[in-house]
Amino acid sequence: MNHGNNQRLFINEVATRDGFQMEPHFIPTDDKIALIDRLGTLGYSKIEVTSFTSPKAIPALRDGEEVMARIARKPGVVYTALVPNLRGAERALDVRIDEFNIVMSTSETHNLSNLRMTRERSFAQLGEVIALARGAVVPVNVSLSCVFGCPMEGEVPQETVLGWIDRFAELAVKGITLCDTTGMAYPTQVQSLCGAAMTRHPQLEFTAHFHNTRAMGLVNSVAAVEAGIRRFDMSLGGIGGCPYAPGATGNVATEDVVHMLQCMGYDTGMDLDGLIGAAAQVAHLVRHDLSSQLPRAGHRLTKHQPPADFAEIVARAAARQSAKGSAKETLA
Repeated sequence: MNHGNNQRLFINEVATRDGFQMEPHFIPTDDKIALIDRLGTLGYSKIEVTSFTSPKAIPALRDGEEVMARIARKPGVVYTALVPNLRGAERALDVRIDEFNIVMSTSETHNLSNLRMTRERSFAQLGEVIALARGAVVPVNVSLSCVFGCPMEGEVPQETVLGWIDRFAELAVKGITLCDTTGMAYPTQVQSLCGAAMTRHPQLEFTAHFHNTRAMGLVNSVAAVEAGIRRFDMSLGGIGGCPYAPGATGNVATEDVVHMLQCMGYDTGMDLDGLIGAAAQVAHLVRHDLSSQLPRAGHRLTKHQPPADFAEIVARAAARQSAKGSAKETLA
């Protein structure tokens, strides 16, 4: 089914935060900056640059201030970062962040495992961050984890998820990201939750964030688009995951999903060849193979040379056809 409707989709890159935080070795600050500067030219709507979490908690992103201060900001690109608490928010404001991305889980068990506090405590703490952001006139996006299921609790009821969205909407946040933290989502579930959330809060910008744990990341992305979602988190090469979620694997790969959506007729605004080049740079930085398919296979219409003896194959086929035609004439 080719939509061919040129509906505009908005792509957010999370490799430089969600991806790099999972890597076992520290990626040099200059390399991070060079990559982000490159990404700024490829058509992204938003780039999640870093995290202002405690350097002890996530040492891979301990250079957050320097990276955010030194990147070349491209007009039209939102440069965001994960902000866990008031201290992180103050650090982020010092380097003129474009948006706060704040996080909590809709699962009590996951929130306690991930953030070491109850959901109610998280909500109260994040309320303080939102108030600080409002005073500084900085927009806030809330990333809600485990909205499609928790690896420890199982199903998270849709009404529970919608209830947390309601509470953040009352605090006048700009957007909500629906996070498939450990890749438990499936397409009809995605359509149900996305549709219900957008119907309930049409004023909010909703983003979908999928992982490919069970090889459903791409089909879930299609389901979200067809439900009306227009903003997506993705990670170059499919790197990243949740350090506190058992069984988690990488995010959906930016280049794979963008290629699919462009084939379907959607306008992503992205430079696909540029993404493939940037994915190669990511592979060099993380020092391991990436899970994405497109850099290996190329675009759908990538052309390959026929076999070296193709001219001989054609000649033999023509000779056989000619001989068959002569035989028919003789019989006639």
